[in-house]
Order: sequence, then structure tokens, then C-alpha cells
Amino acid sequence: MKSASARLPSAAPCPPLGVGVSYEGRDPALLEMMLPHVDIIEVTPETMSVADGDRISLDKGILAELKNIDREKTIVVHGVSLSIGSHDGWSPTYLQLLDELMDQVRVRWHSEHLGYTRVDGEHLGIMLAMPRTEQAAELVAQRAWCLQQRYGLPFLLENIVHVVSDCPGDYTDAGFLNAIAEHSGCGLILDVYNLECDAHNHALDIQAFLAELDGGHVRELHVACGVKHNGLMLDVHSRLPRPCTMDLAQQVLRDFATQAEVIVFEFMPEAVPGLGNAAIASTLRQMRERDWR
Repeated sequence: MKSASARLPSAAPCPPLGVGVSYEGRDPALLEMMLPHVDIIEVTPETMSVADGDRISLDKGILAELKNIDREKTIVVHGVSLSIGSHDGWSPTYLQLLDELMDQVRVRWHSEHLGYTRVDGEHLGIMLAMPRTEQAAELVAQRAWCLQQRYGLPFLLENIVHVVSDCPGDYTDAGFLNAIAEHSGCGLILDVYNLECDAHNHALDIQAFLAELDGGHVRELHVACGVKHNGLMLDVHSRLPRPCTMDLAQQVLRDFATQAEVIVFEFMPEAVPGLGNAAIASTLRQMRERDWR
């Protein structure tokens, strides 16, 4: 199984670290409370879409919101249904939505999850991790390269929670990410809560993973919190980040991903009533005030 030698942090000066938050539109009161504390707004095309006859298109009201936001904040895109790892190709519907968004809103970069949601054109209703094989690494790297050529923007891939244990592969977890980034030129999103889920559910050694990962590829960090169900930690963004998640993010930023540009707090819109606008804004304010590096 392929790995890589431990890498020391880059000697280059650390770029300023921005704070970001996920936002799916339709909640101007929440947006008003969040905006003073963030530099970046992360949007997901699929959650902003509506059916228009036989065609899926972006909600015009949300597009208008984003056009106002991008005058003062940076917009980044984080998709969930491209299915970059599907053997029979990615989702044309997602690319249609992304094309529409790119045509109307200024976007700094876009990203996706390193996994697949479709098999033989059928939606699975869940996102599964890629097998860590040479063939899978080559397939994803080629598609990541094509996306960078198509849009002329940086493209990032995020580590996802492993719902089931992996089969034996050619790479370690970190080695697989390193290979794809090196072969495609894409960047990485490191979701530290996903690492905590894999550590709890599948005994991932987080410190060994971080020591092997080429942190120079990491451009963005995600923090979130989910739930436990039948003893498993699930990546359901429904709670405020735990202190241990924030501490892990700080270690990553200081010791490994020293060139990362933003840390993003993610939550589902369905969780907002339970979390409360004030608690979300307070979390972002604390993130803004924290000395991450």
C-alpha cells in the first residue's frame, strides 16, 4: 500500500486566514447576522435549484442574493452531486447548474466531495468513498484536471466520511489524496470533523494521516458537527462544532496546512431553527477572533 514520507510544513509565509460559512439562500435574517463575521460565503448549486418544467435551474431570488453578496464577500462553490468518482461519468445536471452559476456570479474557486453518488446512472441516496486504487486515482485526477480547464478556476476535493470500511487498496487514505492532487493540480479541502468521524468509526489514526498528507495542497478547512447513531458518528451538519474539532483544526493550520486560506463552518439549513441565528453568529465571531496560527 502506497504512502508518502512525512512532510515538514512549508517555510513560505502563511497567507491571511479567512472565515467562511455555508449559506443556501432564502434566509436574509440569518445572512445579515453572519456577514459581519465572515470573508467567504460557500454555496451549493443543487440546494439553490428549482424545477422549471423538464429543466433544473437556479432559483432567481437566490442568484440575486449572491449578486449582492459578491460585491463585498468572496463566493466559493461546494457541490454535493457531481459524483466525480462514478465509473460511467459525472452528473451533467450538476455541470449545467454550475455553468449557470459561473455565468452570473463571481466565484473564487469551486469544489466537490471525493466520492460518488451514482452507479449506472442511478442515484444511491448516499455518498460513498472511492476505492483507493491506481485506477480510481487516475480517473478522478483526469476529471479534476478537466474541470480546471473547463472553468479556468482552482478546483478542490474534500475528504469524506467513510460510511463503510474500505477494501484493501493501493494507497493509504492520505496517499490517495496526495496522488490525485499531484497528478491533477487540484487543491484539497480538509474536513476535520470527517477525520474525527473516521477515527471513531474506523480507527483512523488522525496524526499519522496528517503527517503523511501533503499539506501544501490544502486550501480550505471545514468544521462542523453531526450526531451519533447506533454508536456511529455521522456527518450530519446539525450542531455547533465541538471544542475538540476546533482544536484539531488549529493544529492542522499551525503544523500541516500552513498555506490554507479559509476555515468554513458548515451547517444544514434544516438545523438553523435548532441552532439559532445568534448561536451561529456567535460561533463565527469566535472563529474570527481565534488565533488559528
